Amino acid sequence: MSSTTAHSGAAAIMNDNARPESDAVLKSIASYIHNYKVDSTLAKDTARLCFLDTLGCGIAALKYPNCTALIQPVVPGTKVPNATRVFGTDIEHDPIRGAFAIGTIIRWLDYNDCWLAAEWGHPSDNLGGILAVADHLTRLHKSTNGADGQKFTVGEVLEYMIKAHEIQGILALENSYNKVGLDHVLLVKVATTAVVSQMLGLSEQQTIDALSHAFIDGSSLRTYRHAPNTMSRKSWAAGDACYRAVNLVYHVKNGETGMPSALTAKTWGFYDVLFKGKPFELNQDFGAYVMENVLFKISYPAEFHAQSAVECALKVHEKLAKAGKSFKDIKKVTISTQDAGMRIIDKKGPLHNYADRDHCIQYMVAIPLIHGRLTADDYSDAIASNPEIDALREKMECQENKEFTADYYAADKRYIGNSLDVELTNGEVFSESIDYPVGHRKRREEGKPLIYKKFEANLNQHFEPAQVKKILEASYDKNLDAQDVSSFMDLWVKN
Repeated sequence: MSSTTAHSGAAAIMNDNARPESDAVLKSIASYIHNYKVDSTLAKDTARLCFLDTLGCGIAALKYPNCTALIQPVVPGTKVPNATRVFGTDIEHDPIRGAFAIGTIIRWLDYNDCWLAAEWGHPSDNLGGILAVADHLTRLHKSTNGADGQKFTVGEVLEYMIKAHEIQGILALENSYNKVGLDHVLLVKVATTAVVSQMLGLSEQQTIDALSHAFIDGSSLRTYRHAPNTMSRKSWAAGDACYRAVNLVYHVKNGETGMPSALTAKTWGFYDVLFKGKPFELNQDFGAYVMENVLFKISYPAEFHAQSAVECALKVHEKLAKAGKSFKDIKKVTISTQDAGMRIIDKKGPLHNYADRDHCIQYMVAIPLIHGRLTADDYSDAIASNPEIDALREKMECQENKEFTADYYAADKRYIGNSLDVELTNGEVFSESIDYPVGHRKRREEGKPLIYKKFEANLNQHFEPAQVKKILEASYDKNLDAQDVSSFMDLWVKN
């Protein structure tokens, strides 16, 4: 066969315009959204904790001007009928812009829940889109006496959270997007698209159509999470994903169709263009597994792969104090972590901003060794200007512990282990090792009161006592699930 003939044959195959069946992955997600009934008590109980913790994380972010500047209306003074409320503020938006604002404040401090597998991520980021749409539609329903919109309860929001968690988490179990340079917020966009499509009354086929747009709608690179470009965009990337998702669903609601082989199309599909030609591995059905096993960031606003390292550092700090020593007596620190921690947060050299510091395991270990704490404010320029921090970082060596890595990927463990060996100038060595931090499912009962304590602390730093009291009464009410979303969110408005 001549080269001309071969080329012509390939072109004919590529240009075959017969429409295929929709991709199996898109159909599977859509079927789950429309047909699966959540009946896991554990998932629902965990979702309640996750909902309150996520709202508290958003409130905590509002003290930072860089965050609040991003969530303002693009055109000052814009008024929207039946607007979404951005909790903790007096800002009102349409549900698309509202999804960005809520998603941004939720994610800003890197303090909400976490999921670690082949891919990493924060499934509660999806609440940005879920809450924005639920609030708007409920207000629309009330204003039209039920003629338009739908009235959503908090309990229904929790079920959508469970499903969004599941989609994001299952897609992440065996598939590493970071290894091809894609950011995990792609999965926020996909999961939010799926659940919001049902919230807006789309059919199962329309959900497939919307999902096809979510996958081909460009994908953020991880550039803003890694040296030498780490910056604050990583704090609003999830808000951007929620914004894109809700926007796409409204397009489909308004008549846009989809692309049946968005993933599998040769040359032009997601797999060939962005995933090195490899299809997704989905070895587990969608259910409630992810919410049941989700990880909470309870004690420290730190990238999750470092959480147990921070716990270790605080224990070493206590040991040093009891021995009459301090960080000034440290000669060398050896940090043993998982391979994921090595790839994400092992960082040498200057740290240029808040985002740089909360993704540096050496910095997150140095602060508790020096101060006996790690708070969001410890990533500020004021604290970071202390030269003793970088001097201590220079004494640190980070290495992979193969056992930590194996336990990290094991489906029955999902540990996030870290250990520290701190050698002093006199030869003494203080060592600590933790397989999984307090936010892990295996420490859930220990963690629950700490989650509530964190939630209440976040409210108290932002609202007046009388308003905190009203929010807590509603949040801890045994009938929380039955409360309608807009009435509940009205409690969170700050004028």
